[in-house]
Amino acid sequence: MAAPTAGVGGTPILLFKDIDEPGLRTLEVYSRRGGYESLRRALGMSPQEVLSQLEASGLRGRGGAGFAMGKKVSFLPKGSMDKYLVCNADESEPGTFKDRELMQKTPHMLIEGIVIASFAAGVNRSFIYIRGEYVEQADALDAALSEAREAGFIGQDILGSGHSLSLVVHRGAGAYICGEETGLLDSLEGKRGNPRLKPPFPANQGLYQGPTLINNVETLSTVPAIVAMGGEEYAKLGVETSTGTKLVSVSGHVQRPGNYEIELGIPSREIIYGLAGGPPEGRTIKCWFPGGSSSPVLKAEDLDIPYDFDSLAKARSMLGSGAIIVVDDSTPILDVALKVAKFYRHESCGKCTPCREGTNWTVKMLERIASGEATPMDLEIMASVQEHIIGNCLCVLGDAMAMPIGSMIAKFRDEFEEHIETARLRRGCNGAAASDTALAAQGALSEAPETMLAHTGEGDQVPGAHEGAPGTQRGGA
Repeated sequence: MAAPTAGVGGTPILLFKDIDEPGLRTLEVYSRRGGYESLRRALGMSPQEVLSQLEASGLRGRGGAGFAMGKKVSFLPKGSMDKYLVCNADESEPGTFKDRELMQKTPHMLIEGIVIASFAAGVNRSFIYIRGEYVEQADALDAALSEAREAGFIGQDILGSGHSLSLVVHRGAGAYICGEETGLLDSLEGKRGNPRLKPPFPANQGLYQGPTLINNVETLSTVPAIVAMGGEEYAKLGVETSTGTKLVSVSGHVQRPGNYEIELGIPSREIIYGLAGGPPEGRTIKCWFPGGSSSPVLKAEDLDIPYDFDSLAKARSMLGSGAIIVVDDSTPILDVALKVAKFYRHESCGKCTPCREGTNWTVKMLERIASGEATPMDLEIMASVQEHIIGNCLCVLGDAMAMPIGSMIAKFRDEFEEHIETARLRRGCNGAAASDTALAAQGALSEAPETMLAHTGEGDQVPGAHEGAPGTQRGGA
């Protein structure tokens, strides 16, 4: 791989270097630029040496969870059994479109990263699970995979190293839930995409009940650069607990939306204003999602927070998939909340009660606000619903709605209340009946005995073992 060059502000460009070079998706152009040299170097090392480079790099997963890749690889059991590597290319988080560009313009970089990671993990079977809507990207991967096989980079005894690997591009049917790793595995096995109860975790019992390493497109595409630079050199980029560069998708009310490669730890303001141009002329930022639509929103006063995993977590949000969505002062916060809630209600698989019922109830309460039927008490109920969802679902889809909605209620309560009052006046409703209904619902929620509430968290919930009358469950598998 060619040496990295500097981008805006001196940021080293590792993944997007000459990304728009004509023909980059072909093996000829990719190889001319140093492609697959990192693979040759890795195959000249032992698997443990490659793993040590990944661990030294401090690379954290770029798909949302931010878990250290080297540590995840080390969790796979040793031995000669079949092991699997699955690349999660089901990029479905609203506001995220970075992986699409990588797969479309430089698919061989992803394939090279997969082969190196499989060598380090002792994996012999691999899959790329790509969302069904990414037709052009899947075609690019299929073409690149064919070239890689013909050149000996995929298959038996790769480059005479003794390492063998099969790789299959699998097209999904288009479901947000399949971006969740265990839902993805079920879909890959030909089942309906539903999240699994954990433990067991995929590293021990994943695809076809075998040990499975699951990583995101950007994570695996970074592996060749780490091998080329060396893990310790890569770790010098970024900040101590968030090393390296990161692809950030910026969308919403900005003048230059798009994908940008930044060095982790730079101020968020530099991304939104310096790179993306800030909001349109005459507008100010109302709020922004730092990590896709599932991240708790932040306000304009939070723009100087460093853009890295830990700094955003301390601000009670998260870096997530690295998708910044900017909302300016021309958009009512109710419209934003309703759009988010409707998306997650539609995408819920319905397997667990808090997510299935909580997303639907949230949408209905937001619609009550919009139609002028709500009272300020509805905000209390809605905030309580979000609290009962978080941590009580089989996967994070329910949390993905509850966290941003809860943060909007907390940060923009005055605007919600103003909208409630305006909508009620417009509707000509004095709110007495609505208030009585809300008070009754709140009373039922607060008076329910704790023993009547079933919990899903901490792995102690037995599927189907709910207690209490219908409608009183707080969890459930």
